[in-house]
Parts: sequence; C-alpha cells; structure tokens
Amino acid sequence: MRNNGSDSMFYSKCGKQIFDLALTIPGLLVLSPILVLIALLVRTKLGRPVLFKQIRPGLYGKPFILYKFRTMTDKQDENGDLLPDEGRLTSLGQFLRKTSMDELPGLFNVIKGDMSIVGPRPLLVEYLDRYTPEQARRHDVKPGITGWAQVNGRNSISWEEKFKLDVWYVDNWSLRLDLKIVLMTIRKILKREGINELGQATMKEFNPQNDMES
Repeated sequence: MRNNGSDSMFYSKCGKQIFDLALTIPGLLVLSPILVLIALLVRTKLGRPVLFKQIRPGLYGKPFILYKFRTMTDKQDENGDLLPDEGRLTSLGQFLRKTSMDELPGLFNVIKGDMSIVGPRPLLVEYLDRYTPEQARRHDVKPGITGWAQVNGRNSISWEEKFKLDVWYVDNWSLRLDLKIVLMTIRKILKREGINELGQATMKEFNPQNDMES
C-alpha cells in the first residue's frame, strides 16, 4: 500500500499539482512554436480537425475530453466503414507517435486539472466494465501523459503487465518516482522504444473475454 509519511502526504495533497504546473506552464511556453508547426502540418496533410478529441475516464473513472494531435485519416472501405488503424495511419502520424509529439496537446488537459504529467494512461471508456477490481484501481489517481507502464514497455508489453505496473504506481507514487519517470520518458522518446505492439500499428483492443476464447 501507499506510504503515508509526511512528505508523501504533502505531495499527494498539493505537491503533485504544483509539480504538474511547474513543468507544464514553462513547457507550453517553450514548445509553443513546435505546437503551432505541428498544427499547421496536420492541417495541411490531414485536414480538419487538427486535434483528436475523445472522452476518456479520468480520476475515479470520471469522464473528460482528451486532446491529442490527429494522426490518422478518415479513409473508409467500400461499405463506408473506417479502415483498420494501419490503413489510416499516415507517415506524419507515425512520426508524431514515434516522437510522442501527438501527446503534446495533453498538456492543456494537465492545465485544466483532468490529467497529471505522470499517471496511468487514460484508456477507452468502454474498458471500464472490463477491468478486474484490482485493475480498476488504476483510476485511483489522475491519468498521466506518461506513466510507469510507458517507461517499462509501453505498447510492447501485454495489457495484464501494463495494468500491474499502473496499480504498482498507484501504491507507490511520489515526487522522486515522478521525476524518475519524466527522465526515463525523455530517454525512451529519444530512443523511440516501445511505440507499437509487435506486428500492430497501435495497441490491440483490451478485451479479456476475447483473450479467453482465443
């Protein structure tokens, strides 16, 4: 279980929010030219909308609107259905994902208080009723732009491994750990490690029922 020492209590009550804003506000100022450039590239290559917006579960499963740069087209098959991810992911989108630049608009989610810099990644709303009670504890903290699972395999590890790492973070988060994760994230981005699951353009859907039947 989580350490309830005085330093830990301070960080959990207000220190983490200070940490988030201390990194996010200067980060947005420094990165603003890059944000504008990416927005122009996405607008030119993919059209509108520039931002991908989707409802995701936040703290305790409360929904919020997640912001990311758009990385895929709206290409459809002859029946009017969207093509699989690998058929819609563009070269620009692949670059943005490999460099994690598609996640940069999430900094506005941090400013709004929906997310933290560090925490379990916000997944799809439809996954909420698929979690075990233990896995659902990943929502006991705010979701993050990066997290313990992201620096320990990201999309190259299984859902079960990822959720174990998320829950471990819930029980152990601290200023020291968050700083470590931020530094590890920078290193992972530079090395471009663990972006996709092996053989997949993106991580496959989490559906434990299908896994049991396969």
